[in-house]
Amino acid sequence: MSVQPGWYVDPADPDTRRWWDGEGWVGAPIPVDVTPPEGPPPAEPAAPVEPPAGQPTAPAPGPPAGAAPPAPGQPPTWPHGPGQPPAGWPPGQGHAPGWPTAPGHPPGWPQGQGQPPAGWPQGQGYPPGPPPGWPGRPPLPRPHGLPLASYGARLVARLIDIGILFLLNVLVNGWFVWRYAQEVSPYLSEAWRRAVAGDTSREGLPAVSTQAEGLVVVMLLITTALWFAYEVPSMAAHGQTFGKRLMGVRAVPVEADQPLGFGRAMRRWSTLGLPTLLWYCFCFGLLLQFVDAVSALFDHPLRQALHDKRAQTVVVQLPRSGDDATRTAPHDRADSPGDTP
Repeated sequence: MSVQPGWYVDPADPDTRRWWDGEGWVGAPIPVDVTPPEGPPPAEPAAPVEPPAGQPTAPAPGPPAGAAPPAPGQPPTWPHGPGQPPAGWPPGQGHAPGWPTAPGHPPGWPQGQGQPPAGWPQGQGYPPGPPPGWPGRPPLPRPHGLPLASYGARLVARLIDIGILFLLNVLVNGWFVWRYAQEVSPYLSEAWRRAVAGDTSREGLPAVSTQAEGLVVVMLLITTALWFAYEVPSMAAHGQTFGKRLMGVRAVPVEADQPLGFGRAMRRWSTLGLPTLLWYCFCFGLLLQFVDAVSALFDHPLRQALHDKRAQTVVVQLPRSGDDATRTAPHDRADSPGDTP
């Protein structure tokens, strides 16, 4: 025979009473010395159900009924005043798209990152880059107050330096070039004679001696050493080679307008100069140098070539003699940078 529903002492805890519904204990226990209420205890509120991971939550409620969208060119307003939600709007739910979160915000302006346009209230968060509708691209950076050197000026400066290095190699490497020509001339003469006669056979061609291969290695070593001696000391002390001086450009560290120093100048040169030793390997070094030379065309906004990135340098255009006084002269109080339109 089953026990009738009612309040009974809990066998598991004799100091409490619980409601027995005829099949099991339900509800919260009460002290044994407290008069139990009439009937069963009230039902416990159900715990909120958490949505499964990855499932999107319900969208925030939209604008209140009867609220008209903003007119073109006009900031939207809530019926209870700009920046205020309507009465009864759930706290912490945000606002509907296109409605202002504070007075003065443009409608639909994305929040959370970036910088505002000049004169805009601070601390609210704006999208990266220039604001929507900004005419053209943002202005180029001016490292240490100097404009970046154009790619054309850098290319001409490099060509001048290559011409000087070529003359130096003629003087120093001339004898090795003559010896190399003596070693390979029998092979080239015979190969040319057969090509003119239409003979495509390779049998019986004079062999190129191993001395010719050694001469190539020596010439590449001398060329690399001349390039190092020409460029690294002058770049370390002044940030300029002869070609850069003629074109009025200079390499400076990204973090400060100061000399490069030997270590930084060495890192900068080695990225472009050491592949000279790989010319012997099917001109692979020449390919690496070409990629380095044109990389500045595709780098924004600092126009850094690969050797600039390794040494953390930028190439700037120096002011002309007439502009130098203007750049170094102190600004008058009435013509401060803040007053410039």
